[in-house]
Amino acid sequence: MKKSLGAKTLATPTPTWVVGSYDAQGKPNIMTIAWGGICCSQPPCVTVSLRKATYTYACIMERKAYTVSIPSVEQVKEADYCGIATGRNTDKFVDLGLTPVRSELVDAPYVGEFPVVIECKLLRAIEIGLHTQFVGEIMDIKADETVLNAEGLLDIRKLNPLIYNPGQSSYFTIGEFAGKAFSVGKK
Repeated sequence: MKKSLGAKTLATPTPTWVVGSYDAQGKPNIMTIAWGGICCSQPPCVTVSLRKATYTYACIMERKAYTVSIPSVEQVKEADYCGIATGRNTDKFVDLGLTPVRSELVDAPYVGEFPVVIECKLLRAIEIGLHTQFVGEIMDIKADETVLNAEGLLDIRKLNPLIYNPGQSSYFTIGEFAGKAFSVGKK
């Protein structure tokens, strides 16, 4: 028998993404989020959901763009700090010794040291309640060659991204290969 856990944000796992944006004065800013994911394949889009109270919310609304930098497990301390500190009071790039790289495609910076970046132009901002869901059209994905497979696609094992478990407020790594999608179910 299943036990009711109530209406909570316990969908797991969620990504650990670092969202990049510029403020009105052009200062680069980053913030760690876990409420995000792919939301459309044509056009290719991702969503990130933020509270209005965050500094990043105002930055995205101002510039109509954001990036998603995907840290590897080796960057867990940096990713966690970006979710603790606020860009209102500090420059997280400076604090962490990270490099803000100006996107050539959208009006937002990304983290140069993180292995993958998704560059997005804002399509929609949907007010849901406490959070606003930002739908961003993917203009490009850039990846370090070290996290690509022989076909030139992202290799999740080489990337070794952080995943977040909201129920435990904890970071984890990916597990083992379980089966080929759209194939294993045919057996």
